Amino acid sequence: MDPSRLSIKEDKTIIIPRALFATTKESFESDILKLEHFYPKKEILSVLKNTKEHISNEVCRLVAKRYHSKPFLRYSL
Repeated sequence: MDPSRLSIKEDKTIIIPRALFATTKESFESDILKLEHFYPKKEILSVLKNTKEHISNEVCRLVAKRYHSKPFLRYSL
């Protein structure tokens, strides 16, 4: 995928999950702040709850905690 051809508005379902794909507890704050510069919190939460991308449960928990949302998981055991 050529990043120069992505649209912040139209490709949010690709950009948001991939921006957090490799996030760790240590890098989460920095990574989420970059996304919040472009997207409202509600939109970030919605995209992550509905994505088919491989986002870790840890990232889901961190996002839910940050936005005072009900916890959600991408993978269940």
